[in-house]
This record gives sequence, structure tokens and C-alpha cells, in this order.
Amino acid sequence: MKHYEVEILDAKTREKLCFLDKVEPHATIAEIKNLFTKTHPQWYPARQSLRLDPKGKSLKDEDVLQKLPVGTTATLYFRDLGAQISWVTVFLTEYAGPLFIYLLFYFRVPFIYGHKYDFTSSRHTVVHLACICHSFHYIKRLLETLFVHRFSHGTMPLRNIFKNCTYYWGFAAWMAYYINHPLYTPPTYGAQQVKLALAIFVICQLGNFSIHMALRDLRPAGSKTRKIPYPTKNPFTWLFLLVSCPNYTYEVGSWIGFAIMTQCLPGEPAAPPSVPHPPLRPGLCGPPDAPALPHSGPLLPGGLHSDDHLGQGQAPQLPEGVPGLPASAHAHHPLPALSRCRLPGSTKPGSSSVPAAFRGRRGGHHCPALGIKPACPCQTWKNKVGEA
Repeated sequence: MKHYEVEILDAKTREKLCFLDKVEPHATIAEIKNLFTKTHPQWYPARQSLRLDPKGKSLKDEDVLQKLPVGTTATLYFRDLGAQISWVTVFLTEYAGPLFIYLLFYFRVPFIYGHKYDFTSSRHTVVHLACICHSFHYIKRLLETLFVHRFSHGTMPLRNIFKNCTYYWGFAAWMAYYINHPLYTPPTYGAQQVKLALAIFVICQLGNFSIHMALRDLRPAGSKTRKIPYPTKNPFTWLFLLVSCPNYTYEVGSWIGFAIMTQCLPGEPAAPPSVPHPPLRPGLCGPPDAPALPHSGPLLPGGLHSDDHLGQGQAPQLPEGVPGLPASAHAHHPLPALSRCRLPGSTKPGSSSVPAAFRGRRGGHHCPALGIKPACPCQTWKNKVGEA
């Protein structure tokens, strides 16, 4: 059995950092990282990014050496990803903070609202209800981090925890200050507003949990498999037909309900938006008979998408039942009549007889229905004169 020689260079300086001799052909990138750590303990495997090209993509830990496009002497380039921290630690930190911070304002600890209100309680029921909802939300997140979520990556850059915690902790303090303030004003429409908003919050929380469970079931424990999620018998999962990440849709809905219930604008933090289905990448797993997801681009008449092209002499067909333009709109117009610019053979800028819907602001013409905007007629004329 032939063995490999692995040379590891710095991706920036091309300096040789390590030379590994007699590496097994079936060795994985993860095993090579462990061998590299023995000579450079400061770079533990989670900090390492090994790639075949200095500016290429990082190799996956499960990639096998003999299956890579390298010879018996392989050259790998190293990049330091910086200090790393586990995703579980990040989630627990950023979710535990808001839970603790909100309770400080709810119990009105000293130095927040003044000595007069130290450890006093609000007389408004909605304030206590808001505390229950807020605490439930973050306790749910903590439990999901421990028992539900499965992460494809074990770590993330340490610097990200400061950005995430600033966001979550800052929003928690901002809305807690106003909701628990001694001068807080209850909702305008009273109990009806509170009950309706509470129902929205609870339903969206159930939907969010349902999506998290559906996503969890797509990835077996200990694997990094990625599959396409599809709706199940659970009605909360039917949003998969419309968006790729309905858990964020329910997350936004929960905070909208919370904001309406408390009538406090800071109660609607900027949760990550739900987005339409993006174009799917190769490698995503799904049932062989599963229907294709909707195309993400805008649809033009005749089934054309924004990234399709018409051939010479082709024109898109209008859908059945859609009336066409008047005959005069389809008539051919001589080039001078289509421009406000002075053209050869004309004594003054021509006045266009094209319908107003096709006339641009500065003499250019376009078709709003098809999204077509030709070049300026002057430039077209110059091109034809040059060809002649």
C-alpha cells in the first residue's frame, strides 16, 4: 500500500508549516488536522481550515485523502479561523441573558426606576402576562438548544458571541424597561386586545416548535446530512410550501403578538426574516418523487422566467384569457419616429407615436409587461451605420 506525503503551507505567506510523512491513503482531513495539531498545539482542529488552493474552499473533515485531486505528495494550505466556541455554548449564553435581564426589570431591582419603586409590583395584569410569555419563550429556546437542535458545525468564531449577545440582551433590556415601568400604560383596547395578541403569540410559539421538530427529524443524530423539508400532517408545517424557514415566520409572528399585547414597540425585535425558497443547490436530499419547489425568479408571460432568454424571432405567448395590445401598438414604426433625437434625414426630433405605456422618460421605449427596455435608438442607428 502506497503512502502519501502531506505538506502544509501557510495560505498567506506560503511558508512551510508542517510535513507529514507516511500518511495512510484512507486518512481523513480530520485525522490530518489532528496530526497537524501535534506539531502546532496552538491551532487545535476547530481553528484549522485546510484547502487545496490558497483562495479555495475549506475541505470537509470527512474528505478522504486518496479521493482528493492530489498526487502522492499532497500540498494543503492552512488558514487560522481564530478562536472558536461551540454553538451550544453560544445559544445558551445569548438565550439565558434575556431571561435574567427581563426579570431584573420585572422585579424592579434598585437603581433602575428609583428607590421609590424598589421591588414593587405592577398593578396591570398584562405586565405579569408579558413576563410569563417572555420567560416561556426563552426557557423554550434553552430547552430546544439542549434537547432538540442538531448542529452541522460544532463551533463558530468566538467574536460572534459578542455580536449575538449584544443584540439579544440589548433588546431584552429595552423592552423590559418600558413594559415594567411604573408609568406604563396598558393597551388601548383592554382585555380584548390582550387576549387576541396572546392567542397569536401562543399559536406562533407552537408553530415554531413544530418546525424545529420537523427540521430535527431530517438529520439523524451525529450526522451532517441535509434534506429538503416537506409539509407533514401537522398543519404548522404547511408553511414549508411558501417559505424555506417557517420557524422564523412563526418567530416574527410571536413577537408581533407580544408587541400588540403589551402595546410596546420595542417588543417587536428584528427577528431573522423568513425568505422565499432560494434556488436549491446540488446535494440536498429529498424523496425521488417529491414535487419541485417553486421557481424563485419572477414569471414572465408564456412561462418564461427572468433568467430565460428568447431566441431570434421568438416572442413570449400571453397566458390564455389575457387580452393583447391594440393592433396599432404592434405596428412597426420607422426608426426616426421612435426617437426624440435628431436623426439623419429628419429636420427635427421626431415625435414618437408609440403608446404612452411604452414610452420612456427620455425617449427610450420599453414594454412594462415584458420588462424589455431596448437601447437608445440613436445608438442603434450609429451601430447600423458603422456596420454598413
